[in-house]
Amino acid sequence: MAMVTSSEMFRKAYEGGYAIGAFNVNNMEIIQGITEAAGELNAPLILQVSSGARKYAKHVYLMKLIEAAVADTGLDIVVHLDHGADFDICKSCVDGGFTSVMIDGSHLSFEENIAVTKRVVDYAHDKGVVVEGELGRLAGVEDEVNVSAENSAYTDPNQVEEFVKSTGVDSLAIAIGTSHGAYKFKPGTKPQLRFDILKEVAVRLPGFPIVLHGASSVIPKYVAMVNANGGQMPDAIGVPEDMLREAATLAVCKINIDSDLRLAMTGTIREYFNQHPDHFDPRQYLTPARDNIRELVKHKITNVLGSAGKA
Repeated sequence: MAMVTSSEMFRKAYEGGYAIGAFNVNNMEIIQGITEAAGELNAPLILQVSSGARKYAKHVYLMKLIEAAVADTGLDIVVHLDHGADFDICKSCVDGGFTSVMIDGSHLSFEENIAVTKRVVDYAHDKGVVVEGELGRLAGVEDEVNVSAENSAYTDPNQVEEFVKSTGVDSLAIAIGTSHGAYKFKPGTKPQLRFDILKEVAVRLPGFPIVLHGASSVIPKYVAMVNANGGQMPDAIGVPEDMLREAATLAVCKINIDSDLRLAMTGTIREYFNQHPDHFDPRQYLTPARDNIRELVKHKITNVLGSAGKA
């Protein structure tokens, strides 16, 4: 098995009516928990790295950990740059062995977004690497992404054909109501995804893989674990999992998950130290954290993505 591009994975996902989980990674325990879950369920897998994660863990360490995961699980794994801010970081990841990169020009004008995305596509395709672009802006905060509600915007279906044709991108992230980070919707509100936009995009781009960012569900169990053990997270509602499952049956082939992983790890560690205040061995508190990452990912694969047994 090997590090691969997402092209064949997306083709199968589109035809099969399921999505592939793109899970953000920062350290060894998160990588182990995710890949063990995917290996147990024989699910296709994308591990994605933000620029913040690259700074924290260093590119070479992350690549070696993912190489180890491929050898350990026997899975083909896509290694993806999440929210590449400019050509230079995309080039660095392509040159460093990533098999997929995202160039996020969504904050630019339509014409500027096309220009920078095409530049990345031309370079990456020459190296056998696939590219994800983005149209529309998701609200929320996560790593370097910080977009206010006022500056967010739904994707305009009238632009997608020109964008894909002009840039040559291999997949497209769209904005239909998801948002970055854990604080998505206030309690009492009714989260809604704009399936009308998704369906219109699917009509205009038949067979083309669509991506959803900001798709964590802010699972109450882990929020409660954080707050029961000294945390002060405000109440929030994530993206309902039944809506994500419906999106996966349509044109969405890749669903990004990050905040739920952070909550599972942080909640577990907080609970462990509350119960064992005298312990100081990292293996003692990172083991249950890794276990909960694995169980969370198995839940997502089975109940949200529908990708079990599809590797």
